[in-house]
Amino acid sequence: MFEKMRRLSFWSPKPHSPPFSFRLPSVSATATTITMKLVRFLMKLNNETVSIELKNGTIVHGTITGVDISMNTHLKTVKLTLKGKNPVTLDHLSVRGNNIRYYILPDSLNLETLLVEETPRVKPKKPTAGKPLGRGRGRGRGRGRGRGR
Repeated sequence: MFEKMRRLSFWSPKPHSPPFSFRLPSVSATATTITMKLVRFLMKLNNETVSIELKNGTIVHGTITGVDISMNTHLKTVKLTLKGKNPVTLDHLSVRGNNIRYYILPDSLNLETLLVEETPRVKPKKPTAGKPLGRGRGRGRGRGRGRGR
């Protein structure tokens, strides 16, 4: 049963990994890996039915209507199962992002199309040598010399 579920976890076994980013192997035959921000990936999951486990053990099963930049997740047609309690059905629910332990994604989800970034990052051009930078005060003002006496 656990082989069929894909869990998207927010912790990384590598301590030097940046927060809220993840690496997944590419679904295609190539051996490349794809890196993108986790929140940007989750923002593309509109109208997908997922299960979310919260840090307190609660399971939330519903259809995503939106995910914002703080990873707050808004769901519709929700089944909320508190740990050790009976399930409760709700029309709409919003889950605060810092309470989420992991998402369980459906197996039918095509990760290859979702992991492609639409807009490649363009680095801003450095200013040319002819343009003056700052206020034009020369090489500095002699720091640490008092009040100029």
